[in-house]
Amino acid sequence: MWFKNLKLYSLTQDIDITEQDLEDKLAEFKFRPCGSQELATMGWGSPFNQGKTLIHATAGRIWLTLKKQERILPATVVNAELADKVAQIEAETGSSVGKKAQQDMKQEIIQRLLPQAFTKNSFTHGFISTRDKLVVVDSSADGKAEAFLAMLRKAIGSLPVMPLARQSVQIELTSWLKDDSAPKDIKILEEAELKALEEDGAIVRVKNQDLYSDEIANHLEAGKLVQKIGIEWSETLNAIIQEDLSIKRLKFTDMIKEQNDDIPKDQMDARLDANFALMSGEIVRFAERLKEIFNLTEEE
Repeated sequence: MWFKNLKLYSLTQDIDITEQDLEDKLAEFKFRPCGSQELATMGWGSPFNQGKTLIHATAGRIWLTLKKQERILPATVVNAELADKVAQIEAETGSSVGKKAQQDMKQEIIQRLLPQAFTKNSFTHGFISTRDKLVVVDSSADGKAEAFLAMLRKAIGSLPVMPLARQSVQIELTSWLKDDSAPKDIKILEEAELKALEEDGAIVRVKNQDLYSDEIANHLEAGKLVQKIGIEWSETLNAIIQEDLSIKRLKFTDMIKEQNDDIPKDQMDARLDANFALMSGEIVRFAERLKEIFNLTEEE
């Protein structure tokens, strides 16, 4: 289980909770499947495929998995049936069907079709490292990350977190290109997004492009700032860093992933444990390095 995106949050206060306490509190909000008339349900599941526990702890880092189930009821199906019903009523009565009546009919159709609808499961993974005062969510979307934090806060009563970067780092990212000032352990790759300062300003997206070329320099001189940039860090991972310090398209290098290749593939739980320990340790190191690079402190 290798995270693909990172939303990074700092714990602003210590959390006084044991692993068993956390397990017990999450159990109160354990995942259950959708009922026949429910569009969606959400709750805590096991990080392991067939696991019985709702947490998995390694080296003080606690892995959590939020599971969501949704009923798939395409709007086209509902609207087509509604259109047929409206047409039938209008043909029989000679009168048009008002908006409120159509809305009521639509709800009746949805309630009737819901029990027959297929379900889709999705998972949001994350981990807590109280020792490092860090919460990490594997998500590219703010909404999913916020849902994960909200459910965790609901379970344990309080979750004092703030984004790792509380303001944009686009000035610093821009200086990496403009002043050739990227840290020595950061290798700039050939992908970026630049944006003009105006709210509806021009956006330039480049891929497979030397970011130190004259073409990019001209955009920077014109006042565009770096919104996203591809990097490799310390021969450990490749990723896109965004101006809010979200990390997207995270890929660990073979040098990292091959470290657990000696664990037999049929020992799935052992491999998941080892991979999580390795991955989460590297993410914590990366987060600490980001704090150093961008001078992020709790008092920021």
